[in-house]
Amino acid sequence: MAKPWRRHLSSCDDLKTTYPAIRAGFVALALEKSRRATPLVAEARALKAAADRARCPADLMRMLDIQSALVTAAGVSDKAAGHFDEDGKGAAIQGLVRDFLEPAGEKFVEELVFRFLLVRGDTLGGSMRNVGGALAQRKIARSIISCLRLAGGPLSFLHSETNSWAALPDEDADVEVFLRGLSWRNAKGHRTLALNTKLPFGNNNVDLALLACDCAGFTRECRAHAASYIAVGELKGGIDPAGADEHWKTAVAALRRVRQAFRGSRKSPLLFFVGAAIEENMAREIWNMLLREELANGANLTEDRQVDSVARWLCAL
Repeated sequence: MAKPWRRHLSSCDDLKTTYPAIRAGFVALALEKSRRATPLVAEARALKAAADRARCPADLMRMLDIQSALVTAAGVSDKAAGHFDEDGKGAAIQGLVRDFLEPAGEKFVEELVFRFLLVRGDTLGGSMRNVGGALAQRKIARSIISCLRLAGGPLSFLHSETNSWAALPDEDADVEVFLRGLSWRNAKGHRTLALNTKLPFGNNNVDLALLACDCAGFTRECRAHAASYIAVGELKGGIDPAGADEHWKTAVAALRRVRQAFRGSRKSPLLFFVGAAIEENMAREIWNMLLREELANGANLTEDRQVDSVARWLCAL
């Protein structure tokens, strides 16, 4: 029986990321950063319009509608603000006015907006460190949804914000942005794919886990049984070649921990890897692991044909 990866790979060279794919990946990251920055720019404009009502920096402290923005401009992140009481926030705002806005003179509103954007931009930079993984998750999720749509039948998804299951709507544009899981039925039974989840045993975080259950049966008890797992995969969406080797080592270590966690059980899941930045040595290692059956499947995320092949394989398991 032909191995599933033979449908889209003929040699280790097929796994290597091409220069055009790297360039396109960086462009996609830049566009995503711009998309995520749009609300911050709108907030800064609204802050300037509100602050323009102040005749002097001290007036800002009496404007209740911008107090949260003033705390941010004082250098307090959203996460840190949750640990501040009202007195602490007031002290931070007073320090902002005294040390930075008053010395700015007539330009105090511009100084306020610049400092607001500096802190909010730092928050955006932190979230961008994980954007490659988010884009990778969306891409493979969309490919799986497309395969399941072609097959027909009911399809449910787990919403990341409500943490509840619902039928996937016919108009499903951008649903992958809020997706944490998919559930369907194939010829072999009910299937549920969990994204970015933790295995109850072994305390391992995994990017993709396919279980033999429907969405109603996707319970803690089900996830605690090793026999429920059909396949477990690592997904690395970072496109920078400089970090490719480190991402691969992290993925290999994670898959090794998964294999160890299932050791002793009667049935171990199939392991697979999908990555965006794959260099020559890394491609050779993946190829050899496929030949040794240490991996059941593998693909380059930047190659649509390979991603679609892995998606069809998952949908049919």
